[in-house]
Amino acid sequence: MALTHPSLLKRLTPKGMFWRSLLILLIPLVLLQGVVAYIFFERHWDTVSRRLALGLTGDIIYVMRTMQKYPEDEFREWTLRAAHREMQINAVFEPGAKLPDVAPELSSSNTDRMLHHALSERLIIPFHIDSRRDDKNISIRIGLQEGVLDILTPRKRMFSTTIYIFVLWMVGTALVVTAIAIFFLRNQIQPIRRLAAAAEAFGKGRSDVEFKPAGASEIRQAAAAFIDMRGRIARHIDQRTEMLAGVSHDLRTPLTRIKLQLAMLRETMPEAGAEISDLESDIADMEKMIDEYLAFSRGQGAEAPEPVDLSALIGEVVDGARRNGAALTLDAGEALTLPLRPNAIKRCLTNLVDNAVRYGENIDVTARRTGESVEVIVEDDGPGIPPESIDDVFKPFYRLDDSRNPNYAGAGLGLAIARDVARGHGGDIVLETAGSGGLRAVLRLPV
Repeated sequence: MALTHPSLLKRLTPKGMFWRSLLILLIPLVLLQGVVAYIFFERHWDTVSRRLALGLTGDIIYVMRTMQKYPEDEFREWTLRAAHREMQINAVFEPGAKLPDVAPELSSSNTDRMLHHALSERLIIPFHIDSRRDDKNISIRIGLQEGVLDILTPRKRMFSTTIYIFVLWMVGTALVVTAIAIFFLRNQIQPIRRLAAAAEAFGKGRSDVEFKPAGASEIRQAAAAFIDMRGRIARHIDQRTEMLAGVSHDLRTPLTRIKLQLAMLRETMPEAGAEISDLESDIADMEKMIDEYLAFSRGQGAEAPEPVDLSALIGEVVDGARRNGAALTLDAGEALTLPLRPNAIKRCLTNLVDNAVRYGENIDVTARRTGESVEVIVEDDGPGIPPESIDDVFKPFYRLDDSRNPNYAGAGLGLAIARDVARGHGGDIVLETAGSGGLRAVLRLPV
């Protein structure tokens, strides 16, 4: 059947653990109450309706037999008054009247059918039942030899209030059980949500979020494991940062000595100025590559997030590129304030803009808010990147400079560092082919 198709069931199944758990509790309850209600209405309703119909039939037969036993007017009037007072039967005898040949159409309700069946079992004389009256009464006309006995009785005599009480109890207990289930499930789900929020905050670099294990033992175990993992990762980052600080010092010291020796050599051997300039250029390239290596290895360090106006930060990066002679247009719009690590994000933006300036002549930078995130788009009119190589350019030390710009010597870490920073803030960077054939880099950050 269509409803059993796996994809349809997957679409209909709630995604959240709270609603799934609630369905696990409520579906058996609803099924149980449905079965009970079916059995009750199938058996109990028929039994009650038959007994009510037999009771009303007995009263009608008693009134009719009494009138036939004592046909005198005085006794007849007394019988009719007693039936009205004690049995809620308003009976009127019409002497000489005859029943119509065509009986009123019988209602399809179960109570009317039960009443008709009960009267048919007790009476061998003709009778008509009219239950479609507007005054909430049932009319029963019985044809006697002397005339017609017209009986009116309230429809409520054919109904039992136990049915409504049963339905109210079913609905009431279902609501109480649902309320209790919602209360306890919310208390069980809250620790999971706090654990998810702490993990998300840690993924964005906010390790100062206070979090304590709570809830069931399994949830506490998972929370304790997360706290231990967070501590180990923090210690690893601290150790790596300290190690890289030492590596940076050790690498720069010999390069500084070489630069000093070249400066002294320039004074003693002025005829070798061209060769010395080439060596100084090579040393500058080495220093730049070392800076890129260290920046990639260090990641975002211990910089704490703080509210930052992203539009202003983009403006600083664009102004710096313009001072170096680049042609950029900026459309930042309104202020976009969100929690960021300013130095890390500035490095990310600088890498994206420098990448665009390196390979294109005209660069457009746009910043905008889209729903729950902020997008920064850097688009150039350069040669672009082949679609099959877009994923590869984010790999550390991967370069496409032979096809894009053979005059640039770099370590191939710019986009890798930019994506690392973006993902450290809970966002990402996506590369697309621009309309001009160049490259469009889209930086998305959560608000």
